[in-house]
Amino acid sequence: MSDLQIRRVIGISGLLMGLLVVVTIPLYFIYSGPPPVWNVLTRSLLSLLFCAFMIIFISGLSCLIRRADSSLDWVASTIYGSGMLFIGLSLVSIAHEAGVVFGAPDGSLDPTTDGALAHANILIHGSIKRLLTVVMLVFAGYAIHRAQLLSAWVGWSAYFVAACNLLFVPALFFGTDVTKFYSAHGWGNSALVGGLLGYWIVAVAIDSFKRRT
Repeated sequence: MSDLQIRRVIGISGLLMGLLVVVTIPLYFIYSGPPPVWNVLTRSLLSLLFCAFMIIFISGLSCLIRRADSSLDWVASTIYGSGMLFIGLSLVSIAHEAGVVFGAPDGSLDPTTDGALAHANILIHGSIKRLLTVVMLVFAGYAIHRAQLLSAWVGWSAYFVAACNLLFVPALFFGTDVTKFYSAHGWGNSALVGGLLGYWIVAVAIDSFKRRT
């Protein structure tokens, strides 16, 4: 594929990921108690689609970096590796959430707070994803500036989102109350800061469409 074609693929996949983030995150907050089964399975399906598009997005971005500057091969590999780990752990957490409602189809359990599987997800949704995001975006920001692959503001925004995520890595010491802003599984950790990655991906997608070379 040509660079232009890869940019278009990155753009399309990135915009679709942004749309999925906007649709999926509210599904976690529309019920104060255990959500109905349809809610959990719907957000699981949307999250699966997000992971599929992210594979395409990360692969395309890594490929463009290697083509733009061969000396950045290791940087591109780090972005690709951390991105694939992020996706793999996301798939595990999706399986855990769906597993809770498969085990309790009456909708009596909340997969974000109830059962052993929910506790297993706390670090995945929190500190683990935050740390992987830091690694991925620090190297992405560096590559964007070094290879002049995208607009400079996209690279700086990668550093900003990485810094926000880094601040939440130690949140594992502050309990597991999901209603708190800063906790191992708080809404600021898993929803607000976690969603910044999706918005950065949209920024990359838009800038990719604007560039013709």
